[in-house]
Amino acid sequence: MSLLVAERLTRVFPQPRGAPLRAVDGVSFSVAAGEIVGLLGPNGAGKTTTIRMLAGLLRPTEGRALIDGIDVQRHPRRARRRLGYLSTTSGLPPRLTVREVLETFAAIQGAPREAADRAIAEFRLGDFADRLVGQLSTGMLQRARIACAAVHEPPVLILDEPTAGLDVLSAHELMQHVRDARAAGRAVLFSTHVLAEADEVCDRIAIIAGGRLRAAGTPAELKALAGEDDLTRAFLALVGTG
Repeated sequence: MSLLVAERLTRVFPQPRGAPLRAVDGVSFSVAAGEIVGLLGPNGAGKTTTIRMLAGLLRPTEGRALIDGIDVQRHPRRARRRLGYLSTTSGLPPRLTVREVLETFAAIQGAPREAADRAIAEFRLGDFADRLVGQLSTGMLQRARIACAAVHEPPVLILDEPTAGLDVLSAHELMQHVRDARAAGRAVLFSTHVLAEADEVCDRIAIIAGGRLRAAGTPAELKALAGEDDLTRAFLALVGTG
C-alpha cells in the first residue's frame, strides 16, 4: 500500500521578467509502507519544492499529494498528523531541554506525553534528555530533530538531507534510524546528495532534474538503465551530465 503519493505534482513560480519558472513539472511517484525511497537530483532540480508540496507547505499549481490516502491540500491538518517532516532549516528552541522539546512536539501533534519517553528510548537520547538543545553536538542535535519529527509515530517520514553536515559515524547512526523506521512499516522519503548512502539504504530511487522525473527504480535497475555498475556514474548519465 502506498502511504505517500506524488501525483503529477507541478509548481510554477511567476517571474518579474520573462516567462514563469516551472520548478516542478508533472512529477509522480509513490512510497509504500515499509519502503525507503531516495529523492536525488542536482542543485536546483526541484527536490525541495517537491518535498514542500508533499508536506503541505507549498500549494501545487497542478497535481496533488496524498499522505496515507489523505489529500494534503484538502485536509491539511489530518494529513500532517500522519506525517513526520524534517527540513534542512527546521530548528529547535536552544533554551529547552531535549525532553521538553519532545513533550512540546508530542502535544502539538496530539500524542500523549509518554510519547516523548518512547522517542527518547527509540533514538537513544537518554544520556542527553535533560541537556539544553543549545548544548548538543551537531550529530546529537540532528538525532533530536528526527525524534521530534517522529514523536507522534506517523506512518510517513519525509527527511530533507538528514545527514548533511554530519560526520561519518553520526551519519551512519542516523541512517540506522531510517532503516528502523522502514522495519516498523513506515514509508520513508529522503533526499540526499550522498549517492553511496542512497545506494546502500534505498529500496527505490527517484531522480529529478530540471523539475522533471528522469528515472525511478531500484539502485540496480537505475544502473542497468544507464549501462553503469556504479550509482554515481548512472546518476550523471541519467540527469544528462555524464
